[in-house]
Amino acid sequence: MSDLAGFVAGLPKAELHVHHVGSASPHVVAELAARYEGDTRVPTDPAGLAEYFTFTDFAHFIQVYLSVVDLIRDAEDVRTLTYGIAEDLAAQQVRYAELTITPFSSVRRGIPARAFCEAIEDARARAERELGVVLRWCFDIPGEAGLAAAEQTLRIALDEQPEGLISFGLGGPEIGVPRPQFKPYFDQARAAGLRSVPHAGETTGAQTVWDALTELGAERIGHGIHAAQDPELLAYLAERGIPLEVCPTSNVRTRAVAEIGQHPLAAIVAAGVPISINSDDPPMFGTTLNREYEVAAGLLGLDAAGVAELARAGVRQSFAPDAVKRSLLAEIDAYAA
Repeated sequence: MSDLAGFVAGLPKAELHVHHVGSASPHVVAELAARYEGDTRVPTDPAGLAEYFTFTDFAHFIQVYLSVVDLIRDAEDVRTLTYGIAEDLAAQQVRYAELTITPFSSVRRGIPARAFCEAIEDARARAERELGVVLRWCFDIPGEAGLAAAEQTLRIALDEQPEGLISFGLGGPEIGVPRPQFKPYFDQARAAGLRSVPHAGETTGAQTVWDALTELGAERIGHGIHAAQDPELLAYLAERGIPLEVCPTSNVRTRAVAEIGQHPLAAIVAAGVPISINSDDPPMFGTTLNREYEVAAGLLGLDAAGVAELARAGVRQSFAPDAVKRSLLAEIDAYAA
């Protein structure tokens, strides 16, 4: 293990862009697949999952992702999944995480909205109590499912109001799913006090990011890497301090970027745009948050002090309670010293 890898492994961190189902460890996915064997095409052994999680393009990734979503069939599955994610985060010294959750997918498969929300809340309380990991939720619209999904996601958020819910998002494919159509739902979510964090500019160009900003009131952008194609957009993001949630390995694995050496992270940072480093769907992409910090350090030429500053940026850009931010920043400072 290199000195930097060792430093990253012990560094207290926040994670702002990580998906609920996409964070299911191979062990949990295999356990669920075995539970529903004969009624799923997901492999039941962790070794077979590595091959299953090899994606030809973004559309194929979505197809595989939804097959794993289909393994979450009752509230107990939701609890198992959510607490397992917290364990994996804790093992990487993640103290605070905002998990992107798509309740529509589970409710459509028959889990009542209230039972779903109670399950994630049970896991959240247990994770904070037993693991010291503070979890918060971003409820996101699966864009490919259209306006009906947007309406139901908003209704679940506003009717159930789980205590950990802090933001409203939009995920899924960007191609063929224009951002502006979701404006009324984001307007209502923001009016209810939820923060706006849509995905944009991952597999489409800079215009999608503009749409997320002007139509959806985005306060942070999920991915946003193709903002690098538009100097005016980079200047806008930098001037207003609107951060991008960057997930380098994910962008290569979904073919949004051809190879890691072509990733625009350095150009985005050079333009003064705030960024955080995140893992997106780590087991599916064969990565971890720790690994993403190492990748980012390579792309940006950072030493340990620079990596610690990346961790501080993630905390500052989070929607964590002020007390959690202060505590985590102090912990990072003490560790880096």
